[in-house]
Amino acid sequence: MSWRKGGSTSLSSKPLATIISAGLSKFGRREGVYGRELFAEAVKEAYDRCPNLDPRRDIKALFVGHMGESYEHQGHTGPTLADWAGLLPVQATRVENACASSGVALRWATLAISSGAYDAVMVGGVEKMTHRTTPEVTEYLAMAADYPFEQWHGITFPGLYALMATAHMHHYGTTEEQMARVAVKNHHNGALNPKAHMQKEVTLEKAMTSRVIAWPLKLYDCSLITDGASCLILAKPEIAGKFTDTPVHVIGAGQASDAIGLYERESCTTLKAAQLAGRDAYKMAKAKPQDIDIAETHDCFTIAEIIAYEDLGFCSPGDGGRMIEEGTTEIGGSIPVNTSGGLKAKGHPVGATGVGQAYEMYLQLTEQAGRRQVEGATVGLTHNVGGSGATATVHIFRRA
Repeated sequence: MSWRKGGSTSLSSKPLATIISAGLSKFGRREGVYGRELFAEAVKEAYDRCPNLDPRRDIKALFVGHMGESYEHQGHTGPTLADWAGLLPVQATRVENACASSGVALRWATLAISSGAYDAVMVGGVEKMTHRTTPEVTEYLAMAADYPFEQWHGITFPGLYALMATAHMHHYGTTEEQMARVAVKNHHNGALNPKAHMQKEVTLEKAMTSRVIAWPLKLYDCSLITDGASCLILAKPEIAGKFTDTPVHVIGAGQASDAIGLYERESCTTLKAAQLAGRDAYKMAKAKPQDIDIAETHDCFTIAEIIAYEDLGFCSPGDGGRMIEEGTTEIGGSIPVNTSGGLKAKGHPVGATGVGQAYEMYLQLTEQAGRRQVEGATVGLTHNVGGSGATATVHIFRRA
């Protein structure tokens, strides 16, 4: 199996919007702070990176992803975070689409720029989760599944993704070891990321012998309950040079939906919404899978990353397990995936995840990723999924 690179440097699609700055809070168990304080931390980094920006003068809107009021007993997230970002009285809008909330917020912020409605906007995401017990978090996350036919019967997201895993194993021969190799890779990458929640490597043996959560998924096949926030500042491409010498263009954006219940889907081995979102993003960017140098995919569970390889066209259906086994998606491989550590090791503060993925693209495409830098990367992709696949967004980025 080989990954044949295309002519990524020749992509000529017109940018939809341009990232002029980005920020990310430290991910992890952040005790004694509210989500709004984490968002202010991410925003401060974005402001510090862009001294030519006057936030009150230049930023005209805020779009923020936030999954649930239950964690902090707090709604009305948009104006709350606009206040803590120092942006009042700008228009502030909260977007909710489960774990894809800030990925969807990014798409709409991008469209707001490309439509001409605004010259510059902020987009971000936040979730404060770790002060809740694991059963509470499990219950809140399960709200993104179908209540009468999934939640009510006691199935959780580990259970739903375990069903996908067993179906993939049955249809394609995917193995528990291949899934465990995703965890090993992403923990290695997370150990290189100072903002990751889990900054330690795991061996294949440890991943394989960890306790079962929902067979075949084990402890190290599952992403972390995490606190964190993310932030991007987008501007019209033609004015980006006023603010930064290292702009990153958004050249493709796709979003699609599917039935909320896994039981209603045509297949349990693929996410149709991700396929459709990817198709639209590739078409808008005038790109193909072979043009992608680096990707951040939604590895809420290790099987989800393997399925993402296939849904995004990085390999044929059923070949995702081989792709991880052959090292294709490692740093130094043909298409590094989840260099940040992914949801698996960087962490998964659900509302912050989609823009957090784009933050990694910004670092990589401006050569600021430190020890995990992918040399020569010019085109990147992010893939953000809500629930068990009822929502998916795909974005494509190009170094200016």
